[in-house]
Amino acid sequence: MSIRVTVWGENVHDQRHQLVKDIYPRGMHSCIAEALNTVPGIKARTVTLQDHEHGLTEQVLDETDVLTWWGHAAHGEVRDDIAARVADRVLKGMGLIVLHSGHHSKVFKRLMGHNCDLLWREAGEKERLWTVNPGHPIAQGIPAHFELAHEEMYGEPFGIPEPDELVFISWFQGGEVFRSGATWRRGAGKVFYFRPGHETYPTYHDATVKKVIANAVAWAKPECRFGWGCPNVPADKALEPLTVHGGSVH
Repeated sequence: MSIRVTVWGENVHDQRHQLVKDIYPRGMHSCIAEALNTVPGIKARTVTLQDHEHGLTEQVLDETDVLTWWGHAAHGEVRDDIAARVADRVLKGMGLIVLHSGHHSKVFKRLMGHNCDLLWREAGEKERLWTVNPGHPIAQGIPAHFELAHEEMYGEPFGIPEPDELVFISWFQGGEVFRSGATWRRGAGKVFYFRPGHETYPTYHDATVKKVIANAVAWAKPECRFGWGCPNVPADKALEPLTVHGGSVH
């Protein structure tokens, strides 16, 4: 059975800025989904901020194994209840891949429990990504290092909790470094943050970047689906016979 991927795109820069339109005529989300759909065993579709419930209805999430998220200019326009819905699905087993400026999305900050702040500079400088965990599934087929000719700089400190696993770090032409590929487990779900992807550069056309995202999808697919909650277990349903003494008031 194919891994069902929903590619979420903010789709704001894609519509408003001609340079972004020139690089991604069908939007960044479409570029990412089209690349994933060339990978055997992956079936990707797109939804955007402008869709009903931002495209993240209960039905859509029911049909999603892994969600990718790119946002930047309109983090505040994402409804709180939708962000909570997505985070809850991650806790229950759905995979989440957060791309570039999605570090400040409501969903990512909610799951990280941190401000997710960082340093940044837009100067079109070279980024060299180092594979620091070559044995990780996300790093399979990825060289020891690869370069993007032009990217936005993100620099440390990065306001995230200590990653469970660090897969990539970046060095920038201006001298900064950054934890650019990191994973966490949240509940029954897996989260991967991948740094590259500023909208005014053709990053999502890069073959190695596409390979990383496809690997991340395969890694983040659900291992199980778990329904969290606090169900009451009545005394007469206990595994062993009970004599009830007192109780609590709710």
